[in-house]
Amino acid sequence: MINHREGRQISRFVFAGCLALLSFTVACQQADTRAADESALKDLDAQWSKAAAAKDVESTVSYYADDAVLMPPNAPIAAGAAIRDFWKSMLASPGFAGGWKATKVEVARSGDLAYLTGTYELTENDASGKPVNDRGKYVEVWKKQADGKWKAVADMFNSDLPLPAPTEKKPSAHPGKKPAHHKKRK
Repeated sequence: MINHREGRQISRFVFAGCLALLSFTVACQQADTRAADESALKDLDAQWSKAAAAKDVESTVSYYADDAVLMPPNAPIAAGAAIRDFWKSMLASPGFAGGWKATKVEVARSGDLAYLTGTYELTENDASGKPVNDRGKYVEVWKKQADGKWKAVADMFNSDLPLPAPTEKKPSAHPGKKPAHHKKRK
């Protein structure tokens, strides 16, 4: 049986243990900076759009991390120097104008990853010099770097416009007749 003095010692020990555990838990918790990070990322994305609208290639590509990938529509994935080449070509396109705007920003609870979604509008001249307007949506994944700065690690966009109508095939002059190269050889 535990006497009064031993019970009191056990209570103090349990209380001290709980206090130590609580102190350790509070010390290990990071402040939730998601709201501030979301605001900062929305601002960064707006600055990025302005850099592209100003046709500033160096500033535009500075928002990407070194290991970033760009996934433009109807083109292979671009990484490294290919990202710069893509933007250099796009910003130098005759009649280029446009930009984008984030509509949603979400930062992971961990505080080191985030994604943005939004819409874009741009104009470029076609081969005949006629302006062609495009609008669509995008998604960006951002990662907080070792220095605390946010950089885009994945960037993907695609158009809302319908695909152009397929070109019509010319009907055969002799329906049902196979071309000469399909004839059986004897």
